[in-house]
Amino acid sequence: MTTEGFSNVIGFDDVPFSHHHSGAVPVVGTVYAQSRLDGILIGKIEKDGFDAASRLADLITTSKFAEHVQLVMLQGITLGGFNVVDVFELNARLQIPILVIARHEPDMDRIRQALLAHVPGGAGKWTIIEELGRMERVGNVYIQRVGLSREQATETINRFSIHGNIPEPLRTAHLFAGALAEGVSRGKP
Repeated sequence: MTTEGFSNVIGFDDVPFSHHHSGAVPVVGTVYAQSRLDGILIGKIEKDGFDAASRLADLITTSKFAEHVQLVMLQGITLGGFNVVDVFELNARLQIPILVIARHEPDMDRIRQALLAHVPGGAGKWTIIEELGRMERVGNVYIQRVGLSREQATETINRFSIHGNIPEPLRTAHLFAGALAEGVSRGKP
């Protein structure tokens, strides 16, 4: 990585869905080159499934952006309910860093209890979360990271956070995801 940091980034968020939804959940990825939105990727993962890392990796590697993406940002480590993104698998498949960002620190005890009590395969999903460790506070957000230093994460968040605390790739993925579900974008990520 150059001293200039990560310039080509993709951010993913899931499309909102009802509590009673079952089956596939769309995910949206927004691709940025510096502050310019370069493209949008749309795919699907299984609600509460096990396929998030492989589906995101396939979505990126089969896109025209594959050669240029230097970092993946995730709006939390779970997409599609409790489809925990195996960030270690995603990092290994793509050979680029993964940066998980959340507006608030999650209640890890509640997440563990929900996974172990109500989600098929929850113990394996909890193992991924536990291996990644607690979220670190960086400025006004919380992060987890694979393949990059805290300093690189901080610089990346600062570089891409143009209109608030959440980096643009995640902010716009959230807006597109909301519009796909409801015809109009909604709320803060």
